[in-house]
Amino acid sequence: MRIETAGDFVDVLATLGFDYAFNPYSEICSEFDLAHAPEIRRDNLLRVLYAALNQGVSSLWIARDLGYRGGRRTGLALTDELHLAAHAELMGTRPLKRATKGTPQGERTAKVIWSILESVRQPIFLWNVFPLHPYESNDRMSNRAHTRKEAESCRFLLDWLIDRLAPAQIIAIGRDAQLALSTLDIDALAVRHPSYGGQTEFLASMRSYYQLRDARISQAQLSLL
Repeated sequence: MRIETAGDFVDVLATLGFDYAFNPYSEICSEFDLAHAPEIRRDNLLRVLYAALNQGVSSLWIARDLGYRGGRRTGLALTDELHLAAHAELMGTRPLKRATKGTPQGERTAKVIWSILESVRQPIFLWNVFPLHPYESNDRMSNRAHTRKEAESCRFLLDWLIDRLAPAQIIAIGRDAQLALSTLDIDALAVRHPSYGGQTEFLASMRSYYQLRDARISQAQLSLL
């Protein structure tokens, strides 16, 4: 599949289909989504991608796959609905929109990620090795690890992003992402994933890498993340 423009990228992404994986750019969740949810999520991604291509990015942060409380709903990696405004501000886009009904949902990982991004204040593009939401066969609102075959099938999208964005650094968020990127022969700086007790180490690594000497997050603040 040939990709020339950001629009092509999003259009091709919307055509992907795998068993037990939700494509937020073409599918509608009958329980939570608005009628035009896929269009909203495609537009969110397109705005962020246009901004990244036009202004450049300092880094590309890559996690494993979309989560059911985050990117499945927003169409943006490592971004929940509570941080859509922060994502738009960081990349200098017009407001990004919710694609779901009901109370906006937050995601613990997204909150930790954005606590650092709001201190870094650099244009950083967020992505996943597998850009859809993989779930367990008996529970669509669950998270599972993507398979190697799924990652390899989406490799061309990651290659396109790396080629066009030319980030100075690729950072793998978590060991799963780092191992998947290594399998795809993509070098990345690995940092601890902020979930499952890893938030303190993740925050310390990011503060050190971006030299955020004044970005202090107390234990009390961590407990709220």
